[in-house]
Amino acid sequence: MSARQPLVVVGDVLLDEDIEGTSTRLAPDAPAPVVDVTADHRRPGGAGLAAALATRGGREVVLVTALGDDPASDAVRRSLDGRVRLVELPLHGTLPVKTRVLASGRPLVRIDRGGGDPGEPDAAVRDTLSGAHAVLVADYGRRTASAVREHLAAVAPRIPVVWDPHPRGDTPVPGARIVTPNSAETRALSPGDGESLRAYAERGADLAERWRVAAVAVTLGERGALLTRPGGGTPMLVPAPYRAKGDPCGAGDCFAAATAAALADGALPEEAVQRGVAEAAAFVAAGGAGNPALWHSPSAARHHEPPLTDPYALAERVRARGGTVVATGGCFDLLHAGHVGLLESARRIGDCLIVCVNSDASVARLKGAGRPLNPLADRTRVLAGLGSVDAVAVFDGDTPAELLTRLRPDVWVKGGDYSADELPEAEVLRAWGGQAVVLPYLNGRSTTLLARKAAAAATPHRPR
Repeated sequence: MSARQPLVVVGDVLLDEDIEGTSTRLAPDAPAPVVDVTADHRRPGGAGLAAALATRGGREVVLVTALGDDPASDAVRRSLDGRVRLVELPLHGTLPVKTRVLASGRPLVRIDRGGGDPGEPDAAVRDTLSGAHAVLVADYGRRTASAVREHLAAVAPRIPVVWDPHPRGDTPVPGARIVTPNSAETRALSPGDGESLRAYAERGADLAERWRVAAVAVTLGERGALLTRPGGGTPMLVPAPYRAKGDPCGAGDCFAAATAAALADGALPEEAVQRGVAEAAAFVAAGGAGNPALWHSPSAARHHEPPLTDPYALAERVRARGGTVVATGGCFDLLHAGHVGLLESARRIGDCLIVCVNSDASVARLKGAGRPLNPLADRTRVLAGLGSVDAVAVFDGDTPAELLTRLRPDVWVKGGDYSADELPEAEVLRAWGGQAVVLPYLNGRSTTLLARKAAAAATPHRPR
C-alpha cells in the first residue's frame, strides 16, 4: 500500500502540560521545593499524540475521539488543526489535563484534572472505520474504545487493527492484529512471577489466547519489544537499535503508531514491530513528546537511525534548565579506546555531550588521500550509538568555529598534550563565557596507527 494510505486512530485524547523550571530552595512554610518556571508547554496527549506521530512522512490520519466544549478540548483542536482530521464523539464533562512539574528536567509532581464520558458514536464514526486501511486504538481507560467497540469488532477481521491497551480500559476486540502493552501493563493484565524474557513471553502468549488476537508485542523499554503469539512457541525479540537517552514519555504511543502505519503499508507483523522499535528509540532520543519539532513540522520525515537529536535544540533545553552543555570534536574515523575514554570523561563534566564531527570533505583536506576510511553516515551512527553521546553535529570547515558559535557550549573538550589556552577554539568560546579544557588521552591509540597496522596485515608475505 502507499505510504499515504489513511490510518484511523481511535481513543482517548488528553491535554498534556509540562511546566519546566529550576529548583534551588525549599518553601519557607513547608518542606516543598520551589520551582522557578522557565517554560510552559501544552500539547495533545494519549490518542492525540499517537495521531500526530502517525502523520509523519505525510500520511493521512483521521482521529476518532471524544471532545467537549471546555478550554482543554479547544486547545487540542487548535494543536491538531491541519495535521489530522477529527471525527468527534460528544464528551459529557471536560477533557482530562495532565500537568507535570519538572525541575532541571526531572519530574517533581503530576497533577491530573478533569474527565468525562464519551457519548454515542454517529454514522460518521461508522463510515470512517469502514473506510480505514488500518486502525490504531489508543486506549487510555477513558471509554472511547468501549463506545465504538461494535464498529471496531466489525472491521477487525478484514483490516489490521493495532490495540494499545490500558489496565482500566476495554479488552481488545477478537481478531486484532497486534496488541501492544508495555511491561507494567502486561504484569497488571496477566499476573505472574518474574520479569525475565521468559516470564513476559508466557504472559504475552496468555494474553493473546485470552483476547483471541493474532499477536501481542510486549514493549520492554531499552530492551526493545517481545512479539508473542497464542499457543506459546518461540517469541521474537526485537532489540532497540541503540540506547536512546531522553524523556520516554509518549514512547509507547510512538511504538504503536509506527507499528500500525507499517501494517497499513502492507508490512508483516515482524516487520511492523521492528519499525515500531526503531521509531520509538528515535522518538526518545529526539526529546520525546516535548520535542518542539514534533509539533512545528507536521510532515516531518520518519527517522530510523541515529543521529536523531537536534544538537541545537538539545543545547537550548539544557541551558534553559540551568544545565551545562559540553562539546567535543574530531574526525572519529576509526573509533578506538582512546576516543571512548575521552567521550565518557567529557560526558561526566556536564549535563549533555554534543560531538562535533568533520564532514567527509573536511577529513580529506586534513588527513589526505584515502581518508576518511568510514563515510560520515557510518561515523555519526557509531558515535550516536554510544551511551556517553547525546547528539552529533557536523561541520564542513577545517575548524568547528562556526558550528561552536551556533552551539555555544559551556565547555569545549579536547584530548592531548597541549594547553587549553593553545586550542584554536579557546578564543571563540570566550565570546560567550565558555571554557576550553584538555582531558588526559590514552596513549598509543590513533586512527592513523590502526590504519597502518591494518594495511600491513593485509599485505601478503612472500616466502624467502
